[in-house]
Amino acid sequence: MTTLVAPAPPTAPTAALAPGGGLRRRLALRFLALLALYLLWEATARIMRNPTFIPPPSAVWDQLITTSTTHDGVRGYSGHLLIEHLGVSLRRIVIGSAIGIIGGLILGVLMGTIGWLRVVTEPVVTFIRALPPLAYFSLFIIWFGIDETPKLWLLSIAALPPVAVATAAAVHGAPTGLVEAARALGAGRWQTTRDVVLPSALPEIFTGIRLAVGVAYSSVVAAETINGVPGIGGMIRDAQRYSQTDVVVLGLFAIGLSGLLIDSVLLTAENKLIPWRGRA
Repeated sequence: MTTLVAPAPPTAPTAALAPGGGLRRRLALRFLALLALYLLWEATARIMRNPTFIPPPSAVWDQLITTSTTHDGVRGYSGHLLIEHLGVSLRRIVIGSAIGIIGGLILGVLMGTIGWLRVVTEPVVTFIRALPPLAYFSLFIIWFGIDETPKLWLLSIAALPPVAVATAAAVHGAPTGLVEAARALGAGRWQTTRDVVLPSALPEIFTGIRLAVGVAYSSVVAAETINGVPGIGGMIRDAQRYSQTDVVVLGLFAIGLSGLLIDSVLLTAENKLIPWRGRA
């Protein structure tokens, strides 16, 4: 005699597995983390009681209002609103990053497809990547003066190596089977590179682009060391001279938050343009 056991009824999904549950949990964790950092900042500022060393959040907020409006006939900071400082820096970052990314893509493809060129240029690219931006910014000042040209050169040179290295590695490591199949079907070298190698390399290339934009962001303060006002980096350097720590912190927040926004835009574009990422 066989005893039949009825299957247990399906249980309701837990909150973590329910639709949207994971997103709500991540948002809650991020909010709690930000709240903890804010409380730590506030407590440290109260304990130190030295706004020049650690300004309280309220002081940074006051500077946000002051630098974003006109008070007592003074417009923003050094005659420019905060959004104008940030806009000038973003323009420099976009132009410099675009030049560096385009140059890095061209150089990376050539390095990945031409063996002798890779041997010759790889040490040079690695050497440039290891240099801090201020190391060659002084040279650009001597060559090009103190206007926009040395700043754009600095950001371009800073953004080029990550893209070149990522592109060269991705192109050189393209699937051999796909390349041989394309050549067996009669595709030439350029057609194989365009239709097989580059699509397979795009995920790593996009990673290099995100790294390049991040490097350009980290170099903007160095680029705006000389004649950098208007500019968020120039504002930070000018505030540092007068020990205006709250303005320095405000500028750091402006750079960091705008960097997060642009990185999220790049990540969204990557997910849309490269749906085959992570698939065989």
